[in-house]
Amino acid sequence: MVSVLVVDDENDIREAVSEVLADEGYEVLSAGDGAEALAQAREHHPSVVLLDLMMPGMNGWEFRAAQKGDPSLSGIPVIVLSALGRASGLEADAYLQKPFELDELLDAIREQTHTIH
Repeated sequence: MVSVLVVDDENDIREAVSEVLADEGYEVLSAGDGAEALAQAREHHPSVVLLDLMMPGMNGWEFRAAQKGDPSLSGIPVIVLSALGRASGLEADAYLQKPFELDELLDAIREQTHTIH
């Protein structure tokens, strides 16, 4: 089963995206900041990470640096979901600017996980 780690400090966004993905048949994990996301990723090794950038504590850039530095996590694709759009200095597999369309999100997940859903 394809698992998606949703990382966003805004509860409403995290819960709405998680609910939609669960309805689409994905296994959903969630985290409110980068540190929690790293712990979830290390424990569950999700198929893809949906990453907000602007978060208190460990932000998206710091999460991505830690993820890339961990050989067991570095291969997990990251889709950035941010009002910033393409953020400089951040390597991600895909970028969606908030607010995004649900179909865009689902297409990006399918593309990164190579699944037909």
